Amino acid sequence: MVRLQIVGGGKMGEALLGGLLAAGWAPPEQLAVVERLAERRAALAQAFPGVAVLDRPGACAGALLAVKPSDAGETCREIALAGTERLLSIAAGVTTAALEAALGGGVAVVRAMPNTPAVVGAGASAIAPGASAGPDDLDWAASILDAVGVVVRVHEGQLDAVTGLSGSGPAYLFLVAESLIEAGVLVGLPREVAEVLAVQTIKGSAQLLESSDEHAAALRAAVTSPGGTTAAGLHALEAGGVRAAVLDAVKAATERSRQLGQA
Repeated sequence: MVRLQIVGGGKMGEALLGGLLAAGWAPPEQLAVVERLAERRAALAQAFPGVAVLDRPGACAGALLAVKPSDAGETCREIALAGTERLLSIAAGVTTAALEAALGGGVAVVRAMPNTPAVVGAGASAIAPGASAGPDDLDWAASILDAVGVVVRVHEGQLDAVTGLSGSGPAYLFLVAESLIEAGVLVGLPREVAEVLAVQTIKGSAQLLESSDEHAAALRAAVTSPGGTTAAGLHALEAGGVRAAVLDAVKAATERSRQLGQA
């Protein structure tokens, strides 16, 4: 029996498979990936020797659903027919109730919202249980996503907010990085120099925030001398409404996630 079958061999499915192998979650022969496209199957088989690469779901102890939301229902029916005990879904906006209905009962369902940094092992994911999922099922799901980042546990009703914050969050930060690079060019730096400095500043600041016992506001205050350059820059950001814009962005993305889930 395959221990885990990843149904969907796209970027996120591939990232999770690579993370599980790197973490030693299971040996290759206990993992499988299902991919419809023949060319993509060939690439996955070459990248992951020993992992079964299939064109349709087979019997497995657990399945990870990593397909487009529009394909989730039909794929769940195929998974149920093949036989599985548990399902972890990363199909955006598809509720546990919809997944359970498509599976036909008897399968514990956990729904997750990961984000794209999972492809480099630095993802942020949230998981929420379905009606029949117990603590062991949540532990199982968390162990999978732990391989590619950090995992938090929430109620399903909070997953839209997770989408608005961390699911869409990488795009917000990419926009900040893009703006910092352009600003560096504006004030006279070569573009390649501005890019190195901007990327490392974001990376280093995140590492400092993660390792510090201080909150973000305290760290910001610590580098803001009265009347200094940082104070001048922060004044310009506040005058430009950056704080309010970030709040509005997360709120708008959360609401859009709710709308898509009801469609």
